[in-house]
Amino acid sequence: MTTIEKFFSGKKVMITGGLGFIGSSLARRLVYEGAKVTLVDSLLPEYGGNYFNIHDITDKVSVNISDVRDSYSFKHLIKNQDFLFNLAGQSSHLDSMLRPTIDLEINAAAQLSILESARECNPAVRIVFASTRQIYGKPNYLPVDEQHPINPVDVNGINKYAGESYHILYDRVYGIRSGVLRLTNTYGPGMRVKDAKQTFLGIWIRSILEGRPVCVFGTGEQLRDFNYIDDCINALLAMAIDPKASGRIFNLGSSQVISLGDLARMLIERAGIGQIEFVDFPAERKVIDIGDYYSDYGSIKSELGWEPRTSLEDGLEKTLDYFRLHLSHYI
Repeated sequence: MTTIEKFFSGKKVMITGGLGFIGSSLARRLVYEGAKVTLVDSLLPEYGGNYFNIHDITDKVSVNISDVRDSYSFKHLIKNQDFLFNLAGQSSHLDSMLRPTIDLEINAAAQLSILESARECNPAVRIVFASTRQIYGKPNYLPVDEQHPINPVDVNGINKYAGESYHILYDRVYGIRSGVLRLTNTYGPGMRVKDAKQTFLGIWIRSILEGRPVCVFGTGEQLRDFNYIDDCINALLAMAIDPKASGRIFNLGSSQVISLGDLARMLIERAGIGQIEFVDFPAERKVIDIGDYYSDYGSIKSELGWEPRTSLEDGLEKTLDYFRLHLSHYI
């Protein structure tokens, strides 16, 4: 495993979706590592960008308000960058079914345009693309490894798979060093809590802090795994600095697998308040629900030396502490 320490010092790094939850957390870490960071974000309200996410590093980063669908601005922005963390995307599974063309534009067409900009203007840039476990669909077996069949249950999964496929193709054909990280339920301080467009856990936290019950769809027996934001950032950085990640796809995941009912109970226990309300699945959500899911992250552990280090209990504590102080900036 290549060490992260001092690797990014003085490097030029661009992050798409840089004002979002994961992008801003990555930016904070890169600033600490001494990188020169440019954040690109559309700040469209439905996609999670929030200036408060960088309130403590505003004077240490450059911000460009631009949409990844704008190929003209991207050709200018990508010049001279050493790294591109390509995190921008439409992440709502339900929205992808309601507005499939927009999902196609952001998660597929824009990704091809970004890679073309790199090929034309900066073929030496190193790219890490954030994908999703949603591309697997309903698991044929558990835990899900990278050899599992691809069978998305929604438009989002199809378009994200196209986006990651473009990155792997451009690595192989044009030598534009790109790697793909399939995320699973990333959570932590700064996550979207306004609604469930990015993760249900955010709206659960908001409900608890506002004195409303945590609504769990179905029986609450569905199994999931979660990654705390710091662990996700470590994986993104490992992907960027290790040559073995070029042209590769890796799952993230956790050794802690928990039912949604038990997760709700754990969250309420950590918060010291709250109650659970089990409700029927809305029809539009039930048809795209994947049932039980948890990942096999053995490949990234053995090849890049990554593994999760923050327990679910500690991660929930840190997340609740943050939103007790800052909830008003996220609703």
